[in-house]
Amino acid sequence: MARELREQDAACAIARGAAVVGEWWSLLIVREVTRGRHRFDDLHAELGISRRVLAERLKHLLDHGVLERRPYQQRPTRYEYHLTAAGRALAPVLIGLQDWADRFVLGDGTLTGSASPGAPEIDRLHALVGTGVPGPLLLPAAGGGEQDVVAPDAPATVVFTYPATGIPGPLPANWSEIPGAAGCTLENRLFRASAAAFADAGVALRGVSTQRPEEQRAFAEAEDIPFPLLSDVDLTLCAALRLPTFRSGQALRLKRAVIVAGADRTIHHVLYPITDIPATVDEALRLGADLAKAPPRTGPRLTR
Repeated sequence: MARELREQDAACAIARGAAVVGEWWSLLIVREVTRGRHRFDDLHAELGISRRVLAERLKHLLDHGVLERRPYQQRPTRYEYHLTAAGRALAPVLIGLQDWADRFVLGDGTLTGSASPGAPEIDRLHALVGTGVPGPLLLPAAGGGEQDVVAPDAPATVVFTYPATGIPGPLPANWSEIPGAAGCTLENRLFRASAAAFADAGVALRGVSTQRPEEQRAFAEAEDIPFPLLSDVDLTLCAALRLPTFRSGQALRLKRAVIVAGADRTIHHVLYPITDIPATVDEALRLGADLAKAPPRTGPRLTR
């Protein structure tokens, strides 16, 4: 149970926030709901937590407006647990903690836009194969409105994540010194050059960065990008798939990766880390085209 706040902490937002989600199981429950686990038994199986403690933690998060219950079965009535607006706003907290731990707990403290050989984040990303992209997962689009990360009308979708393009506005002064950070404009241009081949193969393309939609729009218009650029400025996709990030200036940037998903939202391939951008674009086209031609398979398992 959470301890009582000291009087001097009553007006401290850090202390008050920690009282809601600072306890170990509370934060992990938010992590799992973000990743698409909404039912008590799924949370229990994944977390390895006692049913009593899980029930207590869920009630705590419900009482503080982080989660809400939604019925999914009648007679007897059973409920799923979903994030409220307050819960969804915790995505940057989850990813900020993940980014810090990737660098300073699991890594050697090096700031990099790629991955060091043998880094745990490599295994974490490749473990996405066979899992599903929670859906629909709508992100702001450079062209206006919102679009699903997985195209609903294509047999395969290639999602490539990238740190940031340079239009408009200057990137941080140390941008070119961060290994793996540069090359986003080249990457978008190479996908642009192959866009017709992707379309002919029945493969939808999605480019995702944490830049704001208006920044992406300026780049897309200047470079005549024919596929959607989606903004994960709120780190929604990042939190759902635990994508690797790095901090540049005051912004969290997605590291470069490619995810190939089927129409049923199952992830079939992950390319990470990426060291050869032209070869990666060719590989993404081959994998996407093969998936688009393959017969449908059973649906995805929950993300682990």
